[in-house]
Amino acid sequence: MPGTADHQLEQATGGHNGGMDEAVQSYIDGIDPAHRPLFDRIHRLILVAHPDAAVVLSYQIPTYKVGRRRLYVGAWQHGISIYGWGQGHDGGFTARHPELRTSKGTIKLRPQDAAAITDDELGGLVSAALEAWASTHHPAETP
Repeated sequence: MPGTADHQLEQATGGHNGGMDEAVQSYIDGIDPAHRPLFDRIHRLILVAHPDAAVVLSYQIPTYKVGRRRLYVGAWQHGISIYGWGQGHDGGFTARHPELRTSKGTIKLRPQDAAAITDDELGGLVSAALEAWASTHHPAETP
């Protein structure tokens, strides 16, 4: 339906869902319904920024792969965590929201926190994270 997040994703990615396999879909289907809209929002923003991203299960959580770059997005008891963005490669997100950074390379988002964060901010985070490896690593290196 026009105007919905699913429609926006389909328009932006040509219907591409990130090459998601059955294991990833099973993980996503098991996310607490209270946190699923936040996961879907982040998933959509990643695929809008990187429609070529493959989605695989790594470390038992959905992992978005763009070339050698990785971004891990997992559910936890109180929301959604984002790992692997690399310190300094978050589009300024943790400087604006230091309370959401729980350890080096981890951002924990509760639905109530995410409600106050725009799609532009979250999109900037995921875009910067997946672009970071391209500009900081040589092709022969692995992140």
